[in-house]
Amino acid sequence: MAHLYYVDGLPAERFEPGSYLDVRGEEGRHAVRVSRLRPGERIGVGNGSGSIGFGEVTGIGRDEFTVRLEQVEHRALPDQSIVLVQALAKGDRDERAVEQCTEFGVDAIVPWQAERSVSRWGHAQEEKAKKGVAKWTRVAREASKQAMRAHVPDVRTPVSTGQLCRLAASPTVSVLVLHPDGGRRLTEWVADDAARSSAEIYVVIGPEGGLDPSEVAALSEAGADVLLIGETVLRTSSAGPAAVALLNSGLGRW
Repeated sequence: MAHLYYVDGLPAERFEPGSYLDVRGEEGRHAVRVSRLRPGERIGVGNGSGSIGFGEVTGIGRDEFTVRLEQVEHRALPDQSIVLVQALAKGDRDERAVEQCTEFGVDAIVPWQAERSVSRWGHAQEEKAKKGVAKWTRVAREASKQAMRAHVPDVRTPVSTGQLCRLAASPTVSVLVLHPDGGRRLTEWVADDAARSSAEIYVVIGPEGGLDPSEVAALSEAGADVLLIGETVLRTSSAGPAAVALLNSGLGRW
């Protein structure tokens, strides 16, 4: 399988068969020094915003390389976005959810400090929140390279429960709260015609201690759907990927 490298901000117009692209900076340094890239290898280069090209490495420098594109694709974003709202969790469980959901094709990721989150980014810890978002962004970027994605999902700023409630009240958005006490299954929800009418589908995943009843009640009253994935209770690291997989299948994205 070809390796994929990103050049952020590279215009789509630069991706044409026969064109040469230079990859420098950290991406080029990693390719040359860590991955030991060599002339003649066939790799992929993308801009993370929909354009991706494949071709042969024609030159290697100290911390850079050049590739001649042979095949180019410009992939559009889906008409309907799937957004993971992942509660902060201890250890690396939330990062594992970000990684796997990115590989499964989620379009955006939103951190959420739930009531029972052990990890706290907090409004009083703005610098910690910035570092957390930056770390999730790196995880999503690396997972996108692994999955050969043309689009790197956007990791947005953290939201509060109140902000999620306001989203749930929007007629153009569907907020799905995954909970063992859900009234119906996610597969039933996605089979409804109404599932295809929302521009964005937000999948809310609680922390390792589960959702607080007050959060479930507030989101439900605001218009969110409280749903069940299946008979078993999944970890915070696996519930999101499972939900994204079901949505991809039910909405015809896979």
